[in-house]
Amino acid sequence: MRLLLIVLTLSLVGLQYRLWNGENGYAEVRRLETQIAEQKANNLNLEQRNQMLRQEITDLRDGLESIEERARNELGMVGPNEQFFRVIKRPSADTHRQ
Repeated sequence: MRLLLIVLTLSLVGLQYRLWNGENGYAEVRRLETQIAEQKANNLNLEQRNQMLRQEITDLRDGLESIEERARNELGMVGPNEQFFRVIKRPSADTHRQ
């Protein structure tokens, strides 16, 4: 009877050790859960970045108005059958007195 109790106790201790520290044990499961959570957060950030890049690509492909506006403002381009007028402000009377 005593031998059986010792064998059962050693078996229980061995199984507990494997549960907590062995391969596929509790510690490894917790470590893997942490890695999964970190990877999911990283994936979410990358997905948001990809969505912004997709939107920017769509705007550049389809948004000719934004490209045309940039060309007019930054490069001074004028479309066909258009005339360009530059409006220059007159100096104020206070500027002449100084």
